Amino acid sequence: MADNGDDDNQYRIKEGDYVVLKRGEIFKAVQIQPRKKVIFEKQWIFLDNAVGQLYSTTFEILSGGNLKPHELKDTASPLDAVEAGTDNRNIVDDGKSQKLTRDDIEALKEKGLKGQDIIKKLVDNHATFGDKTEYSQVKYIKKKKKKYENTVMILKPSCRILAMMYHGREPGKICHLRYDTLAQMLTLANIHAGSKVLVFETCAGLVLGSIMERMGGYGSVIQMYPGGGPVRAGVENFGFPAHFHDTLHEFPICHVNALLAGTLDTSAKDPTAEEQGSPEEESMVTNTGDDAGQDVEKTEKDKLKEAKVCPTSNGERLPYHMNAMDIITAKRLLELINFLHAHVPLIECFKKLKECGGTVNLRLTDTWLRHYQVLPDRTHPLLLMSGGGGYLLSGTTVATDHSKPAGSKQAEEPAPKRQKLEDTEG
Repeated sequence: MADNGDDDNQYRIKEGDYVVLKRGEIFKAVQIQPRKKVIFEKQWIFLDNAVGQLYSTTFEILSGGNLKPHELKDTASPLDAVEAGTDNRNIVDDGKSQKLTRDDIEALKEKGLKGQDIIKKLVDNHATFGDKTEYSQVKYIKKKKKKYENTVMILKPSCRILAMMYHGREPGKICHLRYDTLAQMLTLANIHAGSKVLVFETCAGLVLGSIMERMGGYGSVIQMYPGGGPVRAGVENFGFPAHFHDTLHEFPICHVNALLAGTLDTSAKDPTAEEQGSPEEESMVTNTGDDAGQDVEKTEKDKLKEAKVCPTSNGERLPYHMNAMDIITAKRLLELINFLHAHVPLIECFKKLKECGGTVNLRLTDTWLRHYQVLPDRTHPLLLMSGGGGYLLSGTTVATDHSKPAGSKQAEEPAPKRQKLEDTEG
């Protein structure tokens, strides 16, 4: 019984937990704090009464912003006693069909009527509701429920829910990364418990949090970042336990060249903390010990030329991606995944990897997702949906033998023999 109690406790809302509020297709991530006002869909609410309840519970918002678990009542639907019309050709939208005014609706709210009761009043006082088709009636009821039903659902954060939240509210913060594309990245990278993962992302920590969630607190994650420090706003919304963060490490991308050259001074302070340059400039600065004086003498033009910077249409720069790829050694098989909303930088990376070798199964794909509305006798795509989910560059690094020269393989192979053809008569 004690085990069952512990299992049930992990599905209950506790004070200090990070949760996701949901109403319709709108999501918002918040933290449960006592007597803290939370604004959601232009409405103030308190989440104190949600503590101790199960996740995915629907709450009714009472006067004063307090929550109460929503009780499902076996009430008759507003459509039960209404006959549907055959078509809408004779209906004129002149704004005079509804007999109730805004003042009447506000008076009903002051009397304490719930959302379902208000919707029933609206249906009864609608002059042309019975002339609408059944589909139009259902659509009208759905629209009024969204406006007058004061309910909110509290969900447990997950990578799918947070990806839908960011993509619906602020897609620019996550580079327009859609949840189906994120799922492909986690699958192609073979993320699992005990993995060792190198992450470089600018999606507010959504990709990093998704990787940590799938690893379950086992393994090691190294986050590379440009500038003064890593961005982990999305990781906080997952609400991971403390031991999850023990597996997370960070490394500035401006030190990649020094790390590959074996001249990285781990005792020195991070130069990005003292300099106020742009991330593009800081990524070219490396601490090389005795050769540091020579690096200072180089002009900015020489640094950019040496780094082979390739600016693209959306502002991305190729060295960020290629420097991260240089860390991937060829001692064992490693999965390589790269995502961008624009295809130009990934094409450059694709060409570079093809030239350098050491990778197989290189693929540059465009992810596409379409939602369908399935109803009786009518199935069609939704009118409003995402046009594209970005581009994925995936591949696998393989071990290469650097001891032999490039032409030794061709020297060992015998010369191809010409096939003899016999002369035939007739």
